Amino acid sequence: MNQIYIEKTNQLYKLVAEIQTEMIQVWVKDVLFTPHWFVGISLSIIPWVVWLYFNKKVSRNRMLFAGFGIMLISSFFDFLGVQLGLWIYYYEIIPWIPAYEPWDWTLIPVSIMMFIEFKPNTSPYIKGLIFAGMTAFIGEPLFQYIGLYKQIAWSSFYSFPIYFFIFLMGYWLSRRNNFKIYWSY
Repeated sequence: MNQIYIEKTNQLYKLVAEIQTEMIQVWVKDVLFTPHWFVGISLSIIPWVVWLYFNKKVSRNRMLFAGFGIMLISSFFDFLGVQLGLWIYYYEIIPWIPAYEPWDWTLIPVSIMMFIEFKPNTSPYIKGLIFAGMTAFIGEPLFQYIGLYKQIAWSSFYSFPIYFFIFLMGYWLSRRNNFKIYWSY
């Protein structure tokens, strides 16, 4: 093994741990229980409640499967963007996660699941374009305007094809029919 690499990696991880400790202290002092924090909590809960009320009960499990896949994909891209310094979030709900949880775990998956269920015979490409446009050119600027998000080396134009891809992946996942019951009660 390369001992120099291991030592340098240990030093860097120690710095990361120190910075994370300081970030948590700042978060507890300046973020926790602020109006922006409560907005994040609301954005994490209310869309799921609305979706549970309005979604088609017969397809709930299939849509939750797609929603979970969407969460994984959007979280991956979001973590990557934050770690590469392309954007930054303020007022995180949970300080240990380097992204904005309401965006990745609620707003994106719930919006896509609602789009998929609304007018199911409409082309997924048209729906994907509408979703990507609304998310990139309305959602992101709105989050910047209210101070939850800041683009550093990024543009909403870069986000558009990513949101389109995420929508199409969610649509594809929602169309899986490999769910069989192998036992009964």
